[in-house]
Amino acid sequence: MQPQKATLDWDPGDNAAFLLGRVARLFTRRADDRLRELGFGAAHVPVLRALKDGDAKSQTELAAFAKIEQPTMAQMLARMERDGVVRRSPNPADGRSNLYALTDRALAKVAAARGVVVRGSAELLAGLSAAEVSQLTILLQRMIANLDDA
Repeated sequence: MQPQKATLDWDPGDNAAFLLGRVARLFTRRADDRLRELGFGAAHVPVLRALKDGDAKSQTELAAFAKIEQPTMAQMLARMERDGVVRRSPNPADGRSNLYALTDRALAKVAAARGVVVRGSAELLAGLSAAEVSQLTILLQRMIANLDDA
């Protein structure tokens, strides 16, 4: 099998950027399917990670941690609260904001969610050497830097 050439062609089957998007969609879909059993979604993973130790954080802190916009985080936190994943409480240091923490039920499932992500990552990277994974990580970080406005 010939290695795929890097190309800037617009054929989705032969374009590294399109293939990268497809990989991301497939990985997210699989993670969503597996995390759903725990009451989570792939989009929840950064929030679960940020709150995994039982800490409470503001919406601003969570949005910065997840590297998403404030309105997107607000919508996600509202859904997570509705679904019993997070609880909201007034921020004692700032009466205009709230703090969010995982519910006891969600906190008890964080290790299982981590396992889902770790297993999914192992499946995704199967057949790649440690050096290839390291190089891929470096390349992905550079691509993110190319597109990241923040």
